[in-house]
Amino acid sequence: MEGFVDIIPVIRKITFHQKGKFEIHLGDGRIVSVPLSAFPAIRKLNSAQRKKWYVLDDTGFSFDDCNEVYHIEQVLGRYENYKYNLT
Repeated sequence: MEGFVDIIPVIRKITFHQKGKFEIHLGDGRIVSVPLSAFPAIRKLNSAQRKKWYVLDDTGFSFDDCNEVYHIEQVLGRYENYKYNLT
């Protein structure tokens, strides 16, 4: 079987290079492009605030000026397949 089988996605970097989107760079080389419309709290942040992101436990992320905590399964959209240790 080919592809990313039994690989837990680990967040390495978040970038905002395209208008209306952000990208999550994973440790295995994948880059996931995400529309900001799916994450209104991130969309409300200005460019300086978006630069202040941080990773939580390799699979979660947030921003200094945001009260939300996001997990990679929210980005990938298949909670049952991508739920990890959220404690």
